[in-house]
Amino acid sequence: MISESSLTCEALLSEAVNRIQGDSPRLDAELLLSYVTGLGRTSFRAWPERQVTDHQAQQFFALVAERVSGQPIAYLLGQQEFWSLPLSVSASTLIPRPDTECLVEAALSLTLPENASVLDLGTGTGAIALALASERPSWQIMASDRIADAVELARANSTTLDLPITVVQSHWFDQLPDAQFDLLISNPPYIPARDHHLGEGDVRFEPSSALVAGDDGLDDIRLLVLQGQNWLHEGGWLLLEHGYDQGEAVRHLFAQTGWNKIETRKDYGGNERMTLARKPNSDESARGTHAQ
Repeated sequence: MISESSLTCEALLSEAVNRIQGDSPRLDAELLLSYVTGLGRTSFRAWPERQVTDHQAQQFFALVAERVSGQPIAYLLGQQEFWSLPLSVSASTLIPRPDTECLVEAALSLTLPENASVLDLGTGTGAIALALASERPSWQIMASDRIADAVELARANSTTLDLPITVVQSHWFDQLPDAQFDLLISNPPYIPARDHHLGEGDVRFEPSSALVAGDDGLDDIRLLVLQGQNWLHEGGWLLLEHGYDQGEAVRHLFAQTGWNKIETRKDYGGNERMTLARKPNSDESARGTHAQ
């Protein structure tokens, strides 16, 4: 442990880096020290000799101890950036992941009406809905989640960021107001119940209801694919995130249930990460046109 007489930013950071495991111990340490001191991370490099108070050092090492135990940085800070938006997070929601930004990019690439109606299912922090609202202010965006705490968190993020969206409590489509949309978008649970990844990293601390979807990880995706067309205008789209190895299975589900223009896209790591499909127009349905 460092002495009281040397409570400099660099000394604290060096000690923390020695304790923290993982891919980015220096980044983790800087984020925690920035949170405690209110200083920007660049200041730690510009003025490494800057002193901190004994109370700040105690707070910092208490957070470092929690990080060493595995607690996600986002939960310790109460915040996670997504699409350059600072989102409040809590243990009641999944921590937004960078790869989910690919889902936002895919939605923005679609040809939709200028005032498109959009529903983000299982919104959690509101990340996807708020990212879309920041890019398409004329869209009418609704977000839903079955967890009351998540609904309140998404509403709070909407207010804080001044990005108006409507957030409702609903288990998928069960409690939604009667409406039809141009786009349904979701990052649903898709991890198989016995997947070894559930015992690793941040997911150990995240709610299992936001992660696990039956023995094959496809229970919730099946429901969304089977019921989605009932909630879409003709020509509307359903866009789903899924596991890196589930692309073929999800395409098959869409094809089995009469969707067309089925396409899987990759994430930043080159993995199949999301699949989208379109509800046929009535004349296409009459012709049986379900080609991809």
